[in-house]
Amino acid sequence: MNSKPKIVILGAGYGGLMTASQLTKELGYNEADITLVNKHEYHYQTTWLHEPAAGTMHHDRARMPIDYILDLKKVNFVQDSVVEIKREDKKVILENGEVDYDYLVVALGSEAETFGVPGVHEHAFSKWTVNGVREVKEHIEYQFAQYHNREEGRDELLTFVVAGAGFTGIEFVGELTERVPELCKEFDIPREKVKMYVIEAAPTALPGFDPELVEYAMDLLESRGVEFKIDCPIKEVIEDGVILNNGEEIKSETVVWATGVRGNSVIEKSGFEAMRGRIKVESDLRAPGHDDIFIVGDCALIINEEINRPYPPTAQIALQQAGTCASNIKALVKGGELKAFTPDIKGTVASLGGKEAIGVVGKKKLFGTSASMMKKVIDNRSLYLLGGMSLVVKKGKKPF
Repeated sequence: MNSKPKIVILGAGYGGLMTASQLTKELGYNEADITLVNKHEYHYQTTWLHEPAAGTMHHDRARMPIDYILDLKKVNFVQDSVVEIKREDKKVILENGEVDYDYLVVALGSEAETFGVPGVHEHAFSKWTVNGVREVKEHIEYQFAQYHNREEGRDELLTFVVAGAGFTGIEFVGELTERVPELCKEFDIPREKVKMYVIEAAPTALPGFDPELVEYAMDLLESRGVEFKIDCPIKEVIEDGVILNNGEEIKSETVVWATGVRGNSVIEKSGFEAMRGRIKVESDLRAPGHDDIFIVGDCALIINEEINRPYPPTAQIALQQAGTCASNIKALVKGGELKAFTPDIKGTVASLGGKEAIGVVGKKKLFGTSASMMKKVIDNRSLYLLGGMSLVVKKGKKPF
């Protein structure tokens, strides 16, 4: 009889992959069976996806095979999709089977939050995955290719609407402003024919970010042809554009949905108490009432007591949670104290396309090239944490 505890990790995003990596270091082969379940045989850098979406980076740069990062002699990798967690039976139902666990780590990542706006799933691009952004890139190029071949020369082919002026929306439109001049040249289209809109329901772009940096970002993007509509919710996404709450209609063949994320729908389907698919975890990252289930990454809700608001679901927090989660599972398996998780926010940087970015690192504000260099350093650091120097050499970004 196998007496080794079975540790099952669902999802190979930043949190799940890092937890698996740490557990192989914390526990010996004879101390636990570690299984990682993921839909794809690769991990992808979610924080890079705005670049392949706009076509400024090849999508393969943003993904890496799981065996680049994990020793699959120490981790049992199962390529499958999670359907439901049966908490009473301590098992996970997969599309093509099931897996039992003694300890479970839920790191399933996020899904697009529609906020109840009709037409998003039908008419907007909302999947921030490798396959999702590849579709966006090819669709954008197709709009340019079609333009001269349509007798009426429809302007909505060259009108691009980004819903949401948070990090994802701003970073995507920044890359798009870099790509548009190249596409105009390639397809013989006057630059002034292209329209780019960023539409935000909140009273400011980049809500919660330093106002001086927000102003810098908006001024820069406006100078590249972006029009902002702030404090202006979208009422509906339709087949050929969006209808705003004020009744205005913007005709567009390309609506990119970037209004924010919610936790994975498996959370609610499995009967956990959740807010927008996120579980308000205990201080040790366990789900309330469950000694055997840890939640990390986008499915975990942690309140920043200073401002009484949730921490944003970021890669840096997911990577930090993974360390605490692995340490706590080790304590449960081998004996020891469980640790409380405390986020250590080292800084936040948003790229604006090209060599431009904005950010706050410590208490210092960064603009322009210095912020752009810092963004690349942060991206490379996440690679280093996941897979060491060899992964940085294979996939890293040059800071200059």
